[in-house]
Amino acid sequence: MSLSSDELHRYARHLILPGVELAGQERLKAARVLVIGAGGLGSPVALYLAAAGVGTLGLVDFDVVDVTNLQRQLLHGTRDVGRPKLESARDRLRDVNPHVAVEPHAVKLTSANALEIIGGYDIVVDGTDNFATRYLVNDACVLLGKPNVYGSIFRFEGQASVFSTPTGPCYRCLFPEPPPAGLVPSCAEGGVLGVLPGMVGTIQAAEALKLALGVGATLAGRLLLVDALTMSVRTVTLRRDPTCPACGTHTITELIDYDAFCGVPAAAAAPNVDEVVEITPRELAARLLGAADLDLIDVREPGEWAVAHLHGARLIPLGTLGTALGTLDRAREIVVMCRSGKRSATAVRQLQAAGFRNVKNLAGGILRWSDDVDAGVAKY
Repeated sequence: MSLSSDELHRYARHLILPGVELAGQERLKAARVLVIGAGGLGSPVALYLAAAGVGTLGLVDFDVVDVTNLQRQLLHGTRDVGRPKLESARDRLRDVNPHVAVEPHAVKLTSANALEIIGGYDIVVDGTDNFATRYLVNDACVLLGKPNVYGSIFRFEGQASVFSTPTGPCYRCLFPEPPPAGLVPSCAEGGVLGVLPGMVGTIQAAEALKLALGVGATLAGRLLLVDALTMSVRTVTLRRDPTCPACGTHTITELIDYDAFCGVPAAAAAPNVDEVVEITPRELAARLLGAADLDLIDVREPGEWAVAHLHGARLIPLGTLGTALGTLDRAREIVVMCRSGKRSATAVRQLQAAGFRNVKNLAGGILRWSDDVDAGVAKY
């Protein structure tokens, strides 16, 4: 693809760069890159790929911008809160580079649509935040022969690699089985340093550009580990697993139910564990006004407790719940709470497994308490 005079001026620093030059910039203009997720990782990836002159950027996302996104998702601004992420991303990317075609896919990536969507692109950049979608993206890329630029972040640490190359490993070679459902908290539950997705996302963007240009050595066969807290970076060698069902034995010939594979239904129907009984914030408030004898347990972290907590609750972080069982009265009714109700549901199951029978989960956590009962309780 030839470059216009405006593009020649815009990409001047690339045109004088050995390894890119005019031919390389034309390859970038002809490239089609799919970015899955317009959030923390997708933001720096899309911004830098657009600025670099990748001709067509596909974006997959079906979420809307929330104010809590703005701490790290730089595709979006305060005025975009409430808008679909694809709309604000499209406007921002057009401003960065009007020569780039943005193709929005306002859907949830599923086994039913992944092959069709991914099949239309040369390179895939995985900016997702859950295991089910990572396995889905991996398997689709292996089946289609598309390189998969992987990244993940949690708290202060991140990872990056390139999977599904002709000779390199895939995501399943690194993680043959997903962790038990609920074991690894999401960023919404565990937190993430705002600059970390910028660090990992720019690495992903660099890998995608090298793949499009055909220059340098990518992270295929290596896992890059970033620790922002100690500012240390190291790499681990990865090899293709000959028994891998995706890229080794090729026994995976079609996409599967990835929620089931990652244990979501199994967790809801786990044997020998009672159903999680919930109590709404309004119901709890009414019972507290009636002087009900309840043991209120908050399983968040101390830093979250300092932001907001309910009067009369006791802080027992989820990770220490097992050692604190002896301090709980089995005869009293226990109500467990967290930020949104997810970690507290895990705590309820843990208490039930330990023999506690009169345990309830605060539905929606203190976020819903703030909405339904007391707006003075801070939301974060």
